[in-house]
Amino acid sequence: MGKRKILIIEDDRDIVEMLEYNLKEEGYETVSALNGEKGIALAGKERPDLIILDIMLPIMDGFEVCRTLKNDDRLAHIPIIILSAKSQETDKVVGLELGADDYVTKPFSPRELIARTRAILRRGREEHTDNIIQRGQITIDRTRHKVTVGGKEISLTLTEFRLLEFLARRPGVVFSRSQILDAVAGQDTIVCDRTVDAHIKSLRQKLGSAKDYIETIRGAGYRFKEV
Repeated sequence: MGKRKILIIEDDRDIVEMLEYNLKEEGYETVSALNGEKGIALAGKERPDLIILDIMLPIMDGFEVCRTLKNDDRLAHIPIIILSAKSQETDKVVGLELGADDYVTKPFSPRELIARTRAILRRGREEHTDNIIQRGQITIDRTRHKVTVGGKEISLTLTEFRLLEFLARRPGVVFSRSQILDAVAGQDTIVCDRTVDAHIKSLRQKLGSAKDYIETIRGAGYRFKEV
């Protein structure tokens, strides 16, 4: 299998060079853009396996770039790690609600970022023997990374897909936020209750008429409705 390709959208050339060096040392191929508009164009041309996206960008900020990418059916499946000097929880939640899979604050450790990159790409490669899950209106095809509601395909981020799959495999079972984080995000991502809440909110919106399949259990967590 060829090298996994990482797109870096960052306006600080020193950071770009540092990321390119460390990612190439780990065996990844890299491409880069210094502003949001070029980043979007490059994502469409190169179809990277993962995007590292800065927030404070010229012309178009990273939040808008993330929103644009996730609204494009051709690119919405590409996982995004947001890289930003904005460290407040509200900024993290905004990024996650827009569909980002992780959020790393500056200054950051290259080793940590590589670990998060590797974890997200590894999760994308995991295979299961039972690749089709049917729950009421919802069909999850893991082999094709495809979800349909009432026969209509919907576009989910990698984290939203894993979240839906995790809950749908165990209908009726209540999972705490920490259990969901461990199962879906792993140990090397942002750990806060609002991370899960943000992904659940976004997932419900995309599920449309099937949004009530994911139930909130007050004081306990979430479960997939038995249907």
